[in-house]
Amino acid sequence: MDHVVKTGEKPGSGTYVCTNCSQQVSVDEYDKLPPCPRCTNNEFVRK
Repeated sequence: MDHVVKTGEKPGSGTYVCTNCSQQVSVDEYDKLPPCPRCTNNEFVRK
């Protein structure tokens, strides 16, 4: 199973996929992961 990252964490630059609706969110190296813009879920996996 993929490592789950949660909203508010700084997982590093890359694209993350919502574990609920599969919406993709891209963040830079020092950005905090936001809640999913589509469903407000708080858990993501790295694409």
